[in-house]
Amino acid sequence: MGDVTAARRRGERGDAAGLGEILARVAAGEYPPADGAVEVLPPPSARDWGVIAFTAHHVVFADVDPAWVRDRLPEGDLSAPLNPPFLTALCAASGRRVNNVDLLTLAPALPGPAPLALRPATGADHPRVRRAGHYRDDVRVWTCPEGVVILGRGVAGRWEVAVEVAEGHRGRGVGRALAAAARHLLPAGTPLWAQVAPGNAASVRAFLAAGYTPVGAEALLVAH
Repeated sequence: MGDVTAARRRGERGDAAGLGEILARVAAGEYPPADGAVEVLPPPSARDWGVIAFTAHHVVFADVDPAWVRDRLPEGDLSAPLNPPFLTALCAASGRRVNNVDLLTLAPALPGPAPLALRPATGADHPRVRRAGHYRDDVRVWTCPEGVVILGRGVAGRWEVAVEVAEGHRGRGVGRALAAAARHLLPAGTPLWAQVAPGNAASVRAFLAAGYTPVGAEALLVAH
């Protein structure tokens, strides 16, 4: 194994394409190589710092020196960039905190009307809507008696979706229906991303049933 490959295993400065191009490639079905590399990229915005894990390939997008990353990752540990020791060190160095470690899923938008009677909402005073405004731009909201669908531009400008099932409608497949309906709210073929807490098994099942594909895991660092 050559020196260059060894360096890639523990942290290197990524190319100028940036995180947005990596995500676009993944959306097109072109995944990073499973080579054990840890790429270090500049954050796509002042808000968006974090770590994304693909299969045997990690991307750290933060304003840190690749040598600093390299020194904190044990050689050969493919899970280290998303493990607590590294994330804790990254939080201390950045003055941020880890929001969650999520399953990262992806689905293309679909043509035609949504299968639920969704209505666009403006100025919706809903906890999930207010929360979305802290993490996403261009937030758009649709409501129906069964729940809420929220779209917005998140990490590197990608379209992200979150759903909320209304009280009294849980356990009836509404989460899956809302997640599927979201795929009809953007132009056909637009990549639509969803971050799902792995411990929320109901949400994981809902998004998988709605056609979203797991592509990796993600930890975002948010400002205090």
